[in-house]
Parts: sequence; C-alpha cells; structure tokens
Amino acid sequence: MWSEEDNKLKRTFEFKNFVEAFGFMTQVAILAEKMDHHPNWSNVYHQVNIELSTHDAGNIVTERDRKLAAAIDQLV
Repeated sequence: MWSEEDNKLKRTFEFKNFVEAFGFMTQVAILAEKMDHHPNWSNVYHQVNIELSTHDAGNIVTERDRKLAAAIDQLV
C-alpha cells in the first residue's frame, strides 16, 4: 500500500530474493521511461523502496505520481 509522506508517495516491495527484486525494478524502469516519469528508489537484497514526486511541480505529489503508482501496482 502506498503512503503519502513528506510530499512523496512511498512504498516498499518485498520479493523472494534479489533476482526477483531486480526483475521488478527492470519492469518499473521500462514503465517509467514510457511514462516519462522516473522514481527515486533503492534496492537492498529482496526489498525495493520507491518514492514518487513530481520534480517539475516543486517536488509534490501530482496526478502523474498517482498514475505511475497505479501502473507499478499492476506489475505485482
């Protein structure tokens, strides 16, 4: 579930292992590139942490972030 904190949408995804986590990140990267809206994220072993905000709008949550979050949710 996404949470909204500090003008960002945030979510942590957990996978069985690093390979699954990295595969998910690859899918998100392709999706984000198509939407021309890129996340701030990190990966440690089986976890992927994603933060979304719109830099062009002053680093706040916009409809672009909500659309990307919804599209990411469709991947899992």
